Amino acid sequence: MKSQAGFSLVETMIALALGLVISGAVIQVLVSASVTSKLNDAVAQVQSAGRFLSNRLTSELNEIGRYDLIVSNIDASVDLIAEAAFLQNKPIVIPGDYVSNITLGSTQGSNGSNDVLVINLLANQDCTGSNHGYDSEFHVVNQYFISNDTLMCTGYDGRVLRGLKQQTVAPVTITLLDNLISFQMQYGVSDRATNTVGQAVTYVTADQVAALRAENKQVVALRWGFVIQSYQNEVQLDAAPSIALLNEGALSLTSDHYYQAFSKTLSLRNMKNFVRSTQ
Repeated sequence: MKSQAGFSLVETMIALALGLVISGAVIQVLVSASVTSKLNDAVAQVQSAGRFLSNRLTSELNEIGRYDLIVSNIDASVDLIAEAAFLQNKPIVIPGDYVSNITLGSTQGSNGSNDVLVINLLANQDCTGSNHGYDSEFHVVNQYFISNDTLMCTGYDGRVLRGLKQQTVAPVTITLLDNLISFQMQYGVSDRATNTVGQAVTYVTADQVAALRAENKQVVALRWGFVIQSYQNEVQLDAAPSIALLNEGALSLTSDHYYQAFSKTLSLRNMKNFVRSTQ
């Protein structure tokens, strides 16, 4: 019988070593593909959410201070001339504007915390979709704020806040978008002494609006910025990113999420009716 011989010990060890090298390379490729896939998913997720919120804010905030007595179908149960003057001169609500809720207003967050935006406008529903019992347009007040990394909005009847009517529909709060870790606002203010067409000459924070309003300098533009964090916490970045919004310092972020900042500047509708009354 012919003798049979298998692999030698050296040949076996070489084969095992080559197998380990190839297996390691395959595993590395699979891990890299998984990391890239998770990062791509996080990027797509954040960008989609950012586009949604930017479009939503643009459509709602573009109407700030609008009060058109000519073409609008307005509920006429109050003095419309006085209401128009109120909205056009106070497009941005600040604390003290409403005697029934003196704390309601736009505020500047301290030490980099989130800002609060409160606006006046003429519309047929508030940011939550409530019409507060009206069949036509009325004075709407929307409040935008962050709670537990979630952008919320509460809608009010401005006529109730002004004490002109009894509340029949309670304000409602809804979620606009979650995983928002920063929400910052700036207000473009005109210079009434040299500018009568409503062009912004400087951008300020909410705590400066009251003093400028007293000088008849009106808010005619809005600039916002926000940072969205990915829902997944398995994203592994090389280093924690550094993001600063508007006038704020850099945020303290981690390397296990993907983050992206979004910002926009918007001219307000009240520019066309620039301070026609100081009532």
